Amino acid sequence: MSEAQTVADEESTRSASDLTAFQQNILAILSEEPMYGLAIKRELESYYGSEVNHGRLYPNLDDLVAEGLVEKSELDKRTNQYELTEAGHDTVLGQLEWVLDRFVTDEARADEIRALLEE
Repeated sequence: MSEAQTVADEESTRSASDLTAFQQNILAILSEEPMYGLAIKRELESYYGSEVNHGRLYPNLDDLVAEGLVEKSELDKRTNQYELTEAGHDTVLGQLEWVLDRFVTDEARADEIRALLEE
């Protein structure tokens, strides 16, 4: 196997554990629907309760694009849209599975999760 193939295989098997919490939150936001940068920024600011500056958001979006977890497309000359890729979807799902495997330790906790899903 070539070195390039090995690197490509490693990149395609990245998991949420390789990402920062901020990047994981971006993926979670994009799980809902494709969005442009300022919409993602507003969602993050709502979650964090404080301003998220462009110098933090856009480099992280670029990293997620480079990792193949997010696809970037041009809406118009000034606005880019970001969309979760299949690999990004799998990463979010893997993180949820990992958290739920640890959180759901008994039937009471399973009921808490069921209640959340019914909301």
